[in-house]
Amino acid sequence: MRRSNLVLAIAVIIAVAFTLLAKPGGTGVAEDIAAPGPVGPNVEIAALQPGEAPPQFILFSFDGSGSHQKWQQFLAAAEQVGAQFTGFLSGVYLLTEENREAYVGPGHEPGDSSIGFGGTPEDLRLLIEDMNTAYYRGHEIGTHFNGHFCVGNGPSGNDWTTRQWSSELAQFLRFVAGHREINRLPDLPLLEVPVDAIQGGRTPCLEGDPAVVFPAMIEHGMSYDSSRPVTGLIWPQKLHGLWEFGMPVVPVQATDSAMIAMDYNFWFKFNGARDEPARADEFTAAVLTTYREMYDAALTGNRAPLVIGNHFNNWSGNAFNPAVEQFMLEACGRPETVCTTYQNVIAWMEAQDPAVLAELMAREPSGT
Repeated sequence: MRRSNLVLAIAVIIAVAFTLLAKPGGTGVAEDIAAPGPVGPNVEIAALQPGEAPPQFILFSFDGSGSHQKWQQFLAAAEQVGAQFTGFLSGVYLLTEENREAYVGPGHEPGDSSIGFGGTPEDLRLLIEDMNTAYYRGHEIGTHFNGHFCVGNGPSGNDWTTRQWSSELAQFLRFVAGHREINRLPDLPLLEVPVDAIQGGRTPCLEGDPAVVFPAMIEHGMSYDSSRPVTGLIWPQKLHGLWEFGMPVVPVQATDSAMIAMDYNFWFKFNGARDEPARADEFTAAVLTTYREMYDAALTGNRAPLVIGNHFNNWSGNAFNPAVEQFMLEACGRPETVCTTYQNVIAWMEAQDPAVLAELMAREPSGT
């Protein structure tokens, strides 16, 4: 080899080596350079043709999103039927117990949290790997804020100012981007969800006045919320500058009354949120019936996206996750049905002719 070619070859090798060393989270192997991006939306982002009905969207979302077992369960179910869903992460789960004082909830002492923290370094590793897997499969990560302070453990979201909500969000995003440095664990995996990919969330206990909360969310680059109870199944609306995907209040056969269609709300209405594992099958069946009725009402009515809010929990003998999983498996493969993320639905809505979108948003609620 000529000397000039040898020098060029050495320079290329050195440049590649520096690229690998400088890459955040890089392992020093060639695969890091060409790591694939996340898969795209599972719905065609295109305008409806004249007379064409919109897809029946279903939005599965999980508040907290801190359970390795539940991530594995729902990632596997979604893979079976081509579904994409949203995990609303509680940011304190990115802090080890040892580093809990890195979080200061508005009006609370450092290290306070109603839901605990992320546990051990191994617990954090599993959570980060689960979220990376989800992100690269096209699932969405959103925010469930941090310490989950609700009425009875105030000051709660109902008491906070816009500035305090902004502090809560700033801390959440700092935990997402800086978990290795904050926990002093440089060998933790890098959470590969970009901060700007987090576009919305759900407030703890659905608390907070939109006029107070939403300016803080907009300040941090977010585009949607899914916290406000609404009557029946309706299309998302613009509220204080954000897309609002309302939590539907619908009739529930088992109680002969209407309620927010969310697991904790079901549980509270069924038995006052008491732990009764012996009734788990009863509760599962009642919730699954409600989901099926919601789906039928929307499909034959206004075609509004179904918002299915849940938690990664084992309440009352794990009564509620089986209903969500079964509904995902049976509904997501049906014709004209797309189980997807909030951001994908927003992209689809914004691709529509403005007059068509306005007509959808003006449709009367279904399932009331």
